[in-house]
Amino acid sequence: MEKEQEKQPHFVYILRCRDGSLYTGWTTHLEERVRTHNQGKGAKYTRSRRPVQLVYWEQYPDKGQALRREQAIKRLSREEKLALIQGQPEAPAES
Repeated sequence: MEKEQEKQPHFVYILRCRDGSLYTGWTTHLEERVRTHNQGKGAKYTRSRRPVQLVYWEQYPDKGQALRREQAIKRLSREEKLALIQGQPEAPAES
């Protein structure tokens, strides 16, 4: 099962919630996960903010890469996340 899961793609995604907030997560089944969020069975954060809309996603070959990217996106400011969603490159980190 572990080997099988590593062969399937891993997705990092951003949802826009009903209240306009953004939620970032990861999954191996993107459409199913969005449906789960909208059924109120997803993350606690999204349960009271339904419906949610998938506004951004990236695909990775393994879980480790997806989880690292998820954490990187979660550290972005709201403005940086909105720029990412709009297809603009991330601002370089200031030293």
